[in-house]
Amino acid sequence: MRTSAPPRKRRRPPKSDWQFPGLTGMGLKPQQQRLLVIIGCVAAVLLAATGMVALLTNLGSGATAPPLPAGDDPPPGQARPAEFQGWVSPKLFAPIADRGQDAKPLTAKELFGVKTLAVTKKVSLKLAAQDLTPSCATVTWGRELIDQVSAAGCSQAARGLYVSSDQRYIAQYTVLNLRDVQAADELVRSLKTLYLGGWVQPLPYDKVPFPSHGHTEGAAYALGHYVGLVWLARTDGAERGAKDDFSALGLALRAVEKPLYRRIVAITGPGTS
Repeated sequence: MRTSAPPRKRRRPPKSDWQFPGLTGMGLKPQQQRLLVIIGCVAAVLLAATGMVALLTNLGSGATAPPLPAGDDPPPGQARPAEFQGWVSPKLFAPIADRGQDAKPLTAKELFGVKTLAVTKKVSLKLAAQDLTPSCATVTWGRELIDQVSAAGCSQAARGLYVSSDQRYIAQYTVLNLRDVQAADELVRSLKTLYLGGWVQPLPYDKVPFPSHGHTEGAAYALGHYVGLVWLARTDGAERGAKDDFSALGLALRAVEKPLYRRIVAITGPGTS
């Protein structure tokens, strides 16, 4: 008669390494404890990475404008606008889109023959100084700007400096005579960032100098193969206030462009202007 074998003792599973007294006391099984630990480690890594990104971002911020490239610091007494806007040439200027169609050089009398420009009933801009030169590099600063103006075939640079009748504002209009409208449009587009490292130089005027370290505002307009640069400031260099109508000042200053419209009429005739 065969006797039955004694029953085997069930082996206890080895104690898991993923058991922590605190978690076990909460009723969590080893597998649950392991999952919880893994999730915690991943979260810690993500938090650390996020903190590092935030730190690097903060280290890289704080400047309102990029620093100027080496060698492009403004010359003594020069400045760049704190604010800038630019517009490419309207279709209206197509008749003078190329200097070949508009070969007659500009003259100072043509551009600055009107000595007083009305802003409001009480305020006007009066011509204080003027200049016209074939050397465009001498009226600009900044290596990249000088190079681009030269590559655009600039043959003339005309500047007119105006002071308001109440001595509160100073403004300058600069005209660059370039090769064609493509060069003019490209210069205006480039100036949207290029002005940070280069701009036009103000005409010297001892009575009311252009503020070299104050707040100024600039704009560029492609007008056929010309580029007009508007530059406005308060004479005390302060920022524009609620009562400072720079829009009206800029509009008055752009009266300097009227001779360019006359050139369009001279080419197309008065019936198509």
